[in-house]
Amino acid sequence: MILFRSLLFHVWFLIVSVVMFLGAIPLFLGPRIAVIRAAQIWAHLQLWGLRVFCGQTYEVRGREHIPNGAALVASKHYSMWETIAFMVLVDDPAIVLKRELLNVPFYGWYGRKMGMIPIDRSGKASALRALKHASDQAVADRRQIVIFPEGTRRKVGAAPDYKPGVAGLYSGLNVPCVPVAHTSGLFWQGGWKRHPGTILIEFLPHIPARLKRAEFMRELETRIETGTNNLLRAAQSI
Repeated sequence: MILFRSLLFHVWFLIVSVVMFLGAIPLFLGPRIAVIRAAQIWAHLQLWGLRVFCGQTYEVRGREHIPNGAALVASKHYSMWETIAFMVLVDDPAIVLKRELLNVPFYGWYGRKMGMIPIDRSGKASALRALKHASDQAVADRRQIVIFPEGTRRKVGAAPDYKPGVAGLYSGLNVPCVPVAHTSGLFWQGGWKRHPGTILIEFLPHIPARLKRAEFMRELETRIETGTNNLLRAAQSI
């Protein structure tokens, strides 16, 4: 039954994506925020599909910590679910993503128009300057920069692996960082299966700007990992 319901969701995901990608093309002639709002409609529809077809819902905790203006939002990364959810959980997200994704037809076109922030892991000076410029522009526009500090998706229970790139971004922005913990890895797993249940996601108290790098990294990892472990235990008791 789970596999069948998951298949229905994937069909829904594809249909909604094609319709929205094609239908929103005229918005490229307008302002960036128009495409952001269209993407948020797409995300709402996908989360609706998860609820209806897969019995998968979500509960947001710590709403008082969701930033309204410029901030760095650093989240645990288990699955694609959180990349969808952040489109609706914050007002104007600028998601940090691999540069190669912007070369994907449709996805990349929309990503560029929405002002998503590409990261080049080569470490070249030109790549770092481009990242700094894009991030500074997002802060100037009072957007929420969303980053996954481990760089790639992790399995539930895997040892944390926080990359130093998040500290470099934090140091150059002079904005608070909001850590985010969640349990999507219990329900959105690799492959086709989407399991029923309630994903818990919690926005934790912000880390102030201007901490030293080592202190920031310790604080960020401690808050996210502690918060995630607490949510995982809570999810198992629901």
